[in-house]
Amino acid sequence: MFLKKLQSAEDRFREIEQMLTLPEVVSDNSRYQKLIREYNSIMAVVEKYREYKACESEMRDADLMMRDSTLDSDLRELAEDEFKASRDRLELLTEELKILLIPKDPNDDKNVVVEIRQGAGGEEAALFGADIFRMYSMYSAALGYKIDVMSLNETELGGIKSIAFTVIGEGAYSRFKFESGVHRVQRIPVTESNGRIQTSTVTVAVLPEVDAVEVEINPADIKIESCKSSGAGGQHINKTESAVRLTHIPTGIVIECDQERSQLQNKEKALRILYSKIYDMKQREQSEAIASQRKSQVGSGDRSEKIRTYNFPQSRVTDHRINKTVFNLAAFLNGDMGDIIGDLLAQEAAERLKGEGL
Repeated sequence: MFLKKLQSAEDRFREIEQMLTLPEVVSDNSRYQKLIREYNSIMAVVEKYREYKACESEMRDADLMMRDSTLDSDLRELAEDEFKASRDRLELLTEELKILLIPKDPNDDKNVVVEIRQGAGGEEAALFGADIFRMYSMYSAALGYKIDVMSLNETELGGIKSIAFTVIGEGAYSRFKFESGVHRVQRIPVTESNGRIQTSTVTVAVLPEVDAVEVEINPADIKIESCKSSGAGGQHINKTESAVRLTHIPTGIVIECDQERSQLQNKEKALRILYSKIYDMKQREQSEAIASQRKSQVGSGDRSEKIRTYNFPQSRVTDHRINKTVFNLAAFLNGDMGDIIGDLLAQEAAERLKGEGL
């Protein structure tokens, strides 16, 4: 089964190579781009498989030399050393190929749209939402990613009722996809005079940013309105009606963008979010139809699922999906999220490997 999958990947790789030279494919940009993505996604597997086959051939040749009675002892000893080296290399290549054969999330390399919304807890929840946004901003900066804010609704105390932003950088989705769900904080709010610990929440939604060619939306299904930007008051209010509200009539999805002075720029950003939301909706429908696929995921990604608790009195962060607790809350909120994200990635890889029977 293992070698069959590898040979199948190489056959498909050769097929795509030929297809990419056909005029009818080159002239169809959507089809061409789709094939290029597939070609790039299996290139590493094919290259490693070819290395595996070359190593296997070297091992066979060394084995034949070892069995050749006409050779002197020095040459047979050299062949034995080559055989052992090739065998060890083959074992290493086998393990590397198993990892490469794990089905990759097709969205992993994409930019990501993130939405943070105030949950239970009033003003304290909004303040925690601002902390979460700052955490993601610092984590993104450490990875060399850029953040582009699309819409922002703040409170008078600097909290965030809601924010939508794009994280731009290769592999952004692979790093942020585990953040969907409910984030819970336990701490003494700045608004609490009696020193009591309060539990508040924010919800996070993570969507892969997609191109228009990946999602079909009828322009007639989109209602476009101009509006004034929402804000906490004072300098936050944009006096002109440059903000844009899009309503996708068939689904009822409403998108608002207000961070640009130009209505056209806000419209373009709103459309990017809309495409991502429609794409995400379709993906969720497909996932729900395949129960076994959902079992292989780390958590369901459901936005009603409590995924993490940030406990200030004990300076701890607990990720409930992998039962991991770290006692570096301050560093974590400063963007040092790598430890937990790394474990989530490892858990996902292990589940996918198990699901493939490798």
